[in-house]
Amino acid sequence: MVLDDVKSFKRKALQWASSFNVCAYLDNNGYPSNLQTDFDAILAVGVEQSATAIDSNIDTLTQFSTIPHQWKFGFLSYELKNIFESLESKNPTLFNFPPFYFFIPTYILRFVGEEVYVLKGPQNILTYIDDIIPIAASGSPINICSKISKEEYLCHLSNIQYHIRRGDVYEINFCQEFYAENCKLSPIDIFWQLNTLSPMPFASFFKYHDQYIISASPERFLAKRNNTIISQPIKGTAARSHTFKDDEINKEHLRNSVKEQAENVMIVDLVRNDLSKVAISKTVKVDELMGIYSFTQVHQMISTISCKIDAEISFTEILKHTFPMGSMTGAPKIKAMQLIDKYESTQRNIYSGSLGYISPNGDFDFNVVIRSILYHQLQRYVSFQVGSAITHLSNPEQEYEECLLKAKAMITVLKNANTTFQ
Repeated sequence: MVLDDVKSFKRKALQWASSFNVCAYLDNNGYPSNLQTDFDAILAVGVEQSATAIDSNIDTLTQFSTIPHQWKFGFLSYELKNIFESLESKNPTLFNFPPFYFFIPTYILRFVGEEVYVLKGPQNILTYIDDIIPIAASGSPINICSKISKEEYLCHLSNIQYHIRRGDVYEINFCQEFYAENCKLSPIDIFWQLNTLSPMPFASFFKYHDQYIISASPERFLAKRNNTIISQPIKGTAARSHTFKDDEINKEHLRNSVKEQAENVMIVDLVRNDLSKVAISKTVKVDELMGIYSFTQVHQMISTISCKIDAEISFTEILKHTFPMGSMTGAPKIKAMQLIDKYESTQRNIYSGSLGYISPNGDFDFNVVIRSILYHQLQRYVSFQVGSAITHLSNPEQEYEECLLKAKAMITVLKNANTTFQ
């Protein structure tokens, strides 16, 4: 079906999808990729079959991921680390995403350019969606607060840098939460506002019963194409400027920053080490080191690491050695995660986890859940977290400002929903 207005149809399709208990929408927003894909966006709706964590049994995911000839969509919570490693999460959270959840959908729509195709389900569903009358957005005033004060944030960074100086870790990704209670949001409206203000190559909308993931993620965690695994960690952030000259200066400052380079190289080394545990010997390589990529809100420093794998290696075996992603933990990874739980005030849950798909041929693609708004409709709770990599070169004031820079688009969108920010 050729669409006259792609964005309008996508919005109506998402309105239809949200009437189901579970749906997933992934959109690359037209960003070019070094990986071949046959869609610009994909929408998975309804549950034909699903798998989730039961008694911390990862075998459930192993069996589900190998079901042949089916699309599988799902998410991996950051707390999946507790199943893979001897770790725990002591911090509170109002979200109850399980460690993992995957589903085989009832309907699948694929968007390519100005056209939409039905991959699964009756063809007349497109006519039904096209006739939907959009529902006007509704919401309530929201007062967003920080879980910790700036002073507390700076104190935590001082403690973290003490651990770095004494050699416990080299780098830690430290995050903080912003939240609002007793609020009512239109998740679809918030997603479209965020995706318009900050279009990203791994944008996503995931409804899991009464909880929503509304993501404008720029980062790929892990992808598989045939027998090749690709990871693209982001470390290094600079603000966009209103003038071309200043914008180029910001890019060059990012490119030449010793601190940002050190962050990126450390994570590249961590990812290389992770991939070496599943790779065919001597196939791990750095395809691009510290490339500078520009998005609507920020410039980012991105590296690409890849390897070849044997066909017999399972999806969960790959995850066991690579998840959580190094860009959201630190180095060494286990110690960094222990200190993260000690100094952060909120359980990350789905934040800094991952969501994506496994295709019928076994290829997959998963993002990093960052620059994302989480909404618990039943609890009337909205939350987003932001963080930055802390090294011995970090300036605490600058790290705090980097967090606010990463939060800018989410703050703006929520302000447009009658929001105040404190």
